Amino acid sequence: MSDNTPPVVVGVDGTDAAMGAARWAAAIADTFAAPLHIVHAMPDVGHFLFDAVRAALIAEQRESAETILKSVEEAVRAEFGTLTIATTQFDESADKVLTELSRRARLIVLGCADVSPSAALLLGSTTVAVTTHSSCPVVAWRGDMVTPTDQPIVLGVDGERTGAAAYRTAFEFAERLGVTLNAVNAWPSRRSPGGFGLPYLIDWDALEAAQWTYLLSSVEPWSREYPSVEVTYFVEPHGASQALLRHVADSQLVVVGNRGRNLVTGALLGSTSLNLLHHCPVPVMLCHTSTADSGCAS
Repeated sequence: MSDNTPPVVVGVDGTDAAMGAARWAAAIADTFAAPLHIVHAMPDVGHFLFDAVRAALIAEQRESAETILKSVEEAVRAEFGTLTIATTQFDESADKVLTELSRRARLIVLGCADVSPSAALLLGSTTVAVTTHSSCPVVAWRGDMVTPTDQPIVLGVDGERTGAAAYRTAFEFAERLGVTLNAVNAWPSRRSPGGFGLPYLIDWDALEAAQWTYLLSSVEPWSREYPSVEVTYFVEPHGASQALLRHVADSQLVVVGNRGRNLVTGALLGSTSLNLLHHCPVPVMLCHTSTADSGCAS
């Protein structure tokens, strides 16, 4: 692309989800004054198919790619006539292409059906593969919102394990969109009534106060950097994914750090990222904890 500004990259494959993702990506690109790069790449057609079947599927995808790219570009231009848009067709696999493009992108966006841990383990998933290896934040788009709203952004807070990229990107999105940021910390150590042990020997109120202090101190440096962003704080006595899902009904985006576990490990452990990809009804943004500053940073 001729524009030196890192683009928002969206992968499309002819599905309704991909079209919705492209429209949402275009709205975000417009908000951040960034170009939009619409990409069609080859899906994973499986390693267990006969060569003739694989060849036929790949040929069919190649033939439809131009039509898909054109229809998506036309839909986006109808809404964002001044947006800089490029389209590219690749003959390589989608996960490989998008991972490579992430090195120079502001954001990767994918239309994402629910990803169950078992499906990710047995069948593989472009979303999981790209998220695992991406150099920039990845948004798994779902739901029906194709433009930003005035609803809050939810940020999962787990101290340093959240990572600078997630904090920075969540705050920058909240600032650019002019919305509240809901900072949610899960505290599953809190005992429920009837739990075993000796709860009368533990000062649970003091522990909860310490958890609130932990949450506030984790977020406070970013609040100083983005003073215009209003932050609402929540400490939830649940596991991380359950805690976040309690706040998504009235939100427009969930942002979490992603440790980049491999596909099998993430699926077997039921990671927060995989649980959100499986259950969350709104777009989910995953940011690598190893990336100090994401492509979305200004």
